[in-house]
Amino acid sequence: MGMLDRFADIIKANINDLLDKCEDPAKMIDQYLRDLTEDLAEVKQETAGVMAEETRTKRLVDENAAEVAKYDDLARKALAAGNEDDARTFLAKKQQLDARSASLRESYEAACANAAKMRQMYDKLVSDIEELNSRREAVKAKVAVARTQDRVNSIASGADKAADAMGAFARMEAKADGMLDRSNALSELNAKPVDDAAALEAKYAAAGNDAAVDDELARLKAEMGL
Repeated sequence: MGMLDRFADIIKANINDLLDKCEDPAKMIDQYLRDLTEDLAEVKQETAGVMAEETRTKRLVDENAAEVAKYDDLARKALAAGNEDDARTFLAKKQQLDARSASLRESYEAACANAAKMRQMYDKLVSDIEELNSRREAVKAKVAVARTQDRVNSIASGADKAADAMGAFARMEAKADGMLDRSNALSELNAKPVDDAAALEAKYAAAGNDAAVDDELARLKAEMGL
């Protein structure tokens, strides 16, 4: 691919499309800037060469026009001096230069068109680089925010799992409480019923023992004269 064809593709490049297709805009925009900067240096050199060619062909056109004017003036002077043969010689040279003029003019016009194309591509690259530089930090900031948001979402997802675990723990705790209550109820049901009569019997038996002790205490005090 020729230089003009290659950089004609750059003219058609759409920065937004390139950024939309990349997985990491922050890295992609830096890479694209490096690529464009390298292209800019090459395009600048090529543009300078084409512009120099334009200048060279323009100089040839001007020099040829000056030569035509010079031989036309010499022919006039020769005729004024009565030297018709000399005038013919000058006019023949002038005609040769006139014939050359068309070819030189064509070359100059082609050089002008090429220079205009290269200048257009050079200006496009400069504009793209300026735009990317102005947008680079904004793009990187958006990427950083997006990544932070992804981490927040991940943490929030973990918190939801923790909440689910707490809910499951609470359900297991409630189930354990129910099992303990059931066990206590079964223990209560398995216990022997209380015999009220036996309890009263023990009470009165104890009362009789207490009375016998009191009688024994009174007897000892009487014997001791207390």
